[in-house]
Amino acid sequence: MAYDEELADRIRFLITPGPELSERKMFGGLAFLIGGNMAVAASRRGGLLVRVDPKENDRLLAIEFVQPMVMGGRERVGWLYVTPDAADDDTVLREWVDRGVGYARSLPPKKKK
Repeated sequence: MAYDEELADRIRFLITPGPELSERKMFGGLAFLIGGNMAVAASRRGGLLVRVDPKENDRLLAIEFVQPMVMGGRERVGWLYVTPDAADDDTVLREWVDRGVGYARSLPPKKKK
């Protein structure tokens, strides 16, 4: 299954364009990167992948519609999955996009290869 293009458009609308913003197909979805660091992605499962401060991981997992991101059978600390039903809500989507973008902006930009 491909990522939800409508969700990707909604994410684009919420992220301020700039030279540090890029998009890349990753994890079967469409990721939005700030300075080369992934902030959020429209997941191939529907819903949203969000990069967060690893220190906030456990607290955020206590939210009903948030699940750990699992890759290769392992949970990834600092990467969360927001369910499709929750991501359908514009207020919830904005909150999680802002959280992911804010964390990505706090990281040093990756050097271009």
